Amino acid sequence: MRLDPRFRFAIYGTFSILFVTGVGWLVSDQMKDAASGESWQATAAYMLMVHGGAAMAALMLLGALVPLHARLGWRMRRNRITGSLMAACNAVLILTAFGLYYLGSEMLRPWASRLHIGVGLGLPLLFLVHILVGRRSS
Repeated sequence: MRLDPRFRFAIYGTFSILFVTGVGWLVSDQMKDAASGESWQATAAYMLMVHGGAAMAALMLLGALVPLHARLGWRMRRNRITGSLMAACNAVLILTAFGLYYLGSEMLRPWASRLHIGVGLGLPLLFLVHILVGRRSS
């Protein structure tokens, strides 16, 4: 049950941008206290801006993915474990992103940030496993 190549490209591209900008923000955020801190601060702000825009596109793509891919895969009893893990990880990323953007709690913010970073860094590996298991079972 492969996706249309254009839709697959949109998903791969969007999630690649999310990963690259997320890692880019992590690096630039760590470097903002260096001697050239102002340029790193500007880079961090730019990375977050692009990351947020790509996240909006990802939400649209994930919404389209449910009826086009996830629901059909579930009915066909294919790739349920990795598909469920993908859905759960994306739900965690969405909820923690919401929390990071809207919650002002100094107690919850570091926790949400660490969870968001951890899941975000692990998602590409799960993405690859999901694809490989799906191709093997077809």
